[in-house]
Amino acid sequence: MKKTLILAAVATSFASAAYAQSSVTLYGIVDAGFTYVNNEAGATSGTHHSAYSLTSGNVDGSRWGLRGVEDLGGGLAAIFTLENGFNVNNGQAASNGRMFDRQAFVGITSPYGTLTLGRQYDSVVDYLGPLSATGTWGGTYFAHAGDNDNADGSLRINNSVKFQSANYSGLSFSGLYGFSNQAGGFANDRAYSVGAGYANGGLKIAAGYLEAQGLDRSSSGAIQDGALNSGYDGVTKKQRTWGAGASYAFGPAVVGALFTQSRFQFAMGNGSVRYNNYEVNAHYNVTPALSLGAAYTYTQALARDVGADSGANHWNQFGLQTDYMLSKRTDLYAEGVVHVGASGNSLSTQVFGTDAPASGRNQVVVSTGIRHRF
Repeated sequence: MKKTLILAAVATSFASAAYAQSSVTLYGIVDAGFTYVNNEAGATSGTHHSAYSLTSGNVDGSRWGLRGVEDLGGGLAAIFTLENGFNVNNGQAASNGRMFDRQAFVGITSPYGTLTLGRQYDSVVDYLGPLSATGTWGGTYFAHAGDNDNADGSLRINNSVKFQSANYSGLSFSGLYGFSNQAGGFANDRAYSVGAGYANGGLKIAAGYLEAQGLDRSSSGAIQDGALNSGYDGVTKKQRTWGAGASYAFGPAVVGALFTQSRFQFAMGNGSVRYNNYEVNAHYNVTPALSLGAAYTYTQALARDVGADSGANHWNQFGLQTDYMLSKRTDLYAEGVVHVGASGNSLSTQVFGTDAPASGRNQVVVSTGIRHRF
């Protein structure tokens, strides 16, 4: 009887230890390099200069974060993510007033999916970003004009509740709702998003939608990063982004195509602008260490009733990248992006991520650097 009690106590002890298993992981990316930008508009009106700079986050934004998980038993687990961006050149945080500007959420995972609450990415970032060059190997400078569709993830949603489904034989889906957190102003600054994807072998197909509503970009609302870049002056009343794309991997190569559309409606009058982004991209692993990437994007902007800026604008963007892995965590990269606007464009020409628009029809960025993941 005594031996039975001892064995039962030991078994209970091990069961409790297994039930309460938890872990916290420190992770991050440090990305820094040299960047050349031609034809940047200078501080003096009408001037333009070339810029030679030591820059941070050329491909991936430099960041550090904490991920935690606790096994709750029965297939359930509690999770959290806290992630902050920073500038490696001067050590400053990427966003004023936020300890964790990139992500901050907590939630529960189950065999059916994951439910999280906090500051999070929307479904366009989750599903369409991985089909674009900017959301995978290309990074910041490969974003579509002004990152108007958020494929680069420059916009996060506060006060958001998000459900990400489990993978059902290659099919997954997600939904997100960001609250305004304003008494009497439920729709003043809210956002919602849905997305779905399917993967089978080398094929991936996905679609996503994001809508942000309201005039108030308050400190309590769903969107505190400011609206996506419409390219026009004035307050955005509503913004809608949707898109679909696909990629196919065969051997060491991956090719992809993506279409996104972003429509911005302005508070004054009935003005609006609609961006159509068409992208094709390819990535090839020459060796396990050496890879090459190329992408082309055509962006069209159609404006209506916005004064002198009414009409059509369009840009062509070409990008090339080579990357060499020194180890599983450290790589060297070199890339170039050319952004060309049409003659007579009323909107500026600028590679996303540079400090100032071009003074003319084109802007060229050449960047090389080192990236370390931990």
